[in-house]
Amino acid sequence: MMQQIYPAPSHSYRYELNKDLQFAAAHYVPHEDAGVCRRLHGHTYFVNVTVVGNDLNESGFLVNFKDIKDLIHKRFDHTVLNEDTAFNEETADDFPTTEVVARKFWEIVQEALNKMPNRPRCLQVFLRETPTSYVVFRPRKEDF
Repeated sequence: MMQQIYPAPSHSYRYELNKDLQFAAAHYVPHEDAGVCRRLHGHTYFVNVTVVGNDLNESGFLVNFKDIKDLIHKRFDHTVLNEDTAFNEETADDFPTTEVVARKFWEIVQEALNKMPNRPRCLQVFLRETPTSYVVFRPRKEDF
């Protein structure tokens, strides 16, 4: 993967971990305003997940890079996003737009981090859908 520069969230944690990954998936946006995106189509998505914390775990990791990759790549690579339980066609908050996918990835990652004794936090998910279009999702303090 080509090295990219991502917007950096401001924080005062001791450690910051960034994991880049990519996956291929199809989706459609089930709304009349979505234009041609209403039709099933695919992307090679590029994702950067930023995790922070003050304490390492018993293995000396903030988080194992493989664990972050498994949460997204194993679940979503070569799938139709609309068919995953994270998305549904009933409300716009759950349509698989780039904005919603970034937020859902944050929810998935943070849920896993919440189970870790060193309590890391996911501060940002950067999701590139095309070479010219991307979304950055950053949670609010109350989202933790």
